[in-house]
Amino acid sequence: METKKEFFLECYKLGIIKFGRFTLKSGIKSPFYVDLRPLASDPKILKNLANYMLDMLPLDNFDLICGVPYAALPMATAMSLESYLPLIIKRKEAKDYGTKKLIEGIYQKGQNCLLVEDVITSGKSLLETIPEIENEGITVSDIVVVLDRQQGGKELLESKGFRVHTLFTISEVCQLLQEEGQLTDDEVGRIKDFLAGNVVKFEEKKRKSYQQKIDSNNLHSKAKKLLEVALEKKSNLIASADVLTTKELHDLAEKVGPNIVALKTHIDIITDFDYDKTIIPLIDIAAKHNFLLMEDRKFADIGNTQELQYSYGIYKISNWADLITSQVIGGFQSLDFFHNSGVIAILGMSSAGTLTDKNYRDEATKIAQSHPNVIGGVAQNELPEELLLFTPGINLDTKGDGKGQQYNTPEHVFRNLHTDFIIVGRGIYKAENPEQASLSYKIAGWDAYEASLG
Repeated sequence: METKKEFFLECYKLGIIKFGRFTLKSGIKSPFYVDLRPLASDPKILKNLANYMLDMLPLDNFDLICGVPYAALPMATAMSLESYLPLIIKRKEAKDYGTKKLIEGIYQKGQNCLLVEDVITSGKSLLETIPEIENEGITVSDIVVVLDRQQGGKELLESKGFRVHTLFTISEVCQLLQEEGQLTDDEVGRIKDFLAGNVVKFEEKKRKSYQQKIDSNNLHSKAKKLLEVALEKKSNLIASADVLTTKELHDLAEKVGPNIVALKTHIDIITDFDYDKTIIPLIDIAAKHNFLLMEDRKFADIGNTQELQYSYGIYKISNWADLITSQVIGGFQSLDFFHNSGVIAILGMSSAGTLTDKNYRDEATKIAQSHPNVIGGVAQNELPEELLLFTPGINLDTKGDGKGQQYNTPEHVFRNLHTDFIIVGRGIYKAENPEQASLSYKIAGWDAYEASLG
């Protein structure tokens, strides 16, 4: 089983916690909002969650397990299946027909029941729930909770004699997300103020539109061109062309061309590559449909070697690629030789277990910000606004591929990461109808972009 940190980050991708400005049921303005119900939609995550929660508990102490309706019911069910503890179900309201039971299931008086809850806030709702169970002659001694909002609930319940076991606290969650670059220092500060009962000062931060970025000073010519194409075509979609023959490459480019701002190639996988037959027609197709060519070479060497790889050999990338990708591991000067293309720095990867940790991302981002050839970065976190953010691993279906690839939706990356351009691979080139798939992603990406402008 993955580490607890890895598990939480996998859960986070389902949108279980949102940060910003939210009005709670009480009318209080909160800098975060928790909804763990999406966890029930992923069987693997739900199973792992059950085991993490069971690992915290002295299982021999319990005869029954019960989830607080409704969000905790799937969790309690999964825990019952993993532990073989019998499940009872507490209704929100007693039936007004039949047996009129409030508690459903097979149980006996005197049995001890483990109570499962998704989120604990003040603890008052649990203090109302527990007597309804105990009225059936069942004892409740322990409560297990996925997330403690740290607003006094755990302390209140423990003062009443209950043992409360929590998998995560909101402070722990914030630390994990801050380490991953998903939360800024200001956001963490607002959450700490909220938990301490202080007045929270919300910052109304708005992302820059494409036009505002075009109007900014010192914009690289390739970045400007890309943004202009985006506005003209109302698209922020980059399609990956991971195909193996020249014909497949040209066919895909023709089909998706009207809907994309750039076509991303891995030119060295073309099995029948010939510069005149592969590249020259591809340039014509790009001009016809008004999109840029992005060679995903991921250069990763000393500057002199990268210059040779970029300009010479059979591919002659410098002759035709508007955009190229490069690692930053070679340092600032290794990026000096990409004169004809806009450089997209590899700052983070979407695969599970990637080694691009926070320290690497921070140092690589500093180089990307200061180098004149760099127009943006590939990353899974928000970047400084002077850099365009290119986010791979986009799919309308958020499930992974079983090979380490992890997917995000357009809505998630534009809202939470302030992405500028989405990169879609198998969702398009493996589709039965790539043209229709690219149109679907174009529309989804543009709608998500416009929504992110507020």
